[in-house]
Amino acid sequence: MNEYLRNLNRLEFIVTMACTGKCKHCSEGSHESCTEHLDGQVSGQAILQICKQYKIDSLMVFGGEPLLYPEEVCKIFRAGAEAKIPQRDMITNGYFSKDKKRIEEVATMLADSGVMYIMLSVDAFHQETIPIEPVFYFAKCIRERGINVEVNPAWLVSEEDNNPYNVKTRELLQLFLDDGFELANGNVIWPEGNARVHLSEFFDLSVPFENPYEDDPKDIRALSFEPDGKVLNGNLYEKNIMEILEAYQP
Repeated sequence: MNEYLRNLNRLEFIVTMACTGKCKHCSEGSHESCTEHLDGQVSGQAILQICKQYKIDSLMVFGGEPLLYPEEVCKIFRAGAEAKIPQRDMITNGYFSKDKKRIEEVATMLADSGVMYIMLSVDAFHQETIPIEPVFYFAKCIRERGINVEVNPAWLVSEEDNNPYNVKTRELLQLFLDDGFELANGNVIWPEGNARVHLSEFFDLSVPFENPYEDDPKDIRALSFEPDGKVLNGNLYEKNIMEILEAYQP
């Protein structure tokens, strides 16, 4: 086992960086011209191989908007279920179609694939460009199919701050709370990507910023697979995943 991966316990799949929203708080910046997406079958094979050698406790799928490619997403989750990964989650803005039949179809696919928990991004920033109605319908569909769902907002400055964005976010969340949905803690926006450009007045940019989600390169705990197949210092489409893990050097 590679010493730098001795504590590996989580797999993350960024299915695509394409997105149905154009959020001014997005840490990834513009999602225009993002056309690549992960192959679910190749990703699934990697999951099964990794789980034979490492004790993986958590599988996360996100984007961009992962449900632009729901069939690939479901292949990933089916492999996670087969490997008996105990926590299998997804982050989505819930907007991939306005057609109710398609929304119902995707919700059923997700339930059958073994998704356990969905964090649904709802806040003032997402809803500037994403209609709330199909998102709310999707939330009800996945709940009806037995998937745990929590509404996960992005807060500006802090959850307690009463800036106009947070006020609007609270109004949007009330729709879900009134229907019995649970509210996740959400996250506080950090000054990166679009947020640094469009919301700079809310940050002290003179203070150095560290991404809270970055791993120590000498103690990798989460493997992150990018839409083009990149992972660590290799590529899923060019080398076997175990070869990539064995060869990794920070």
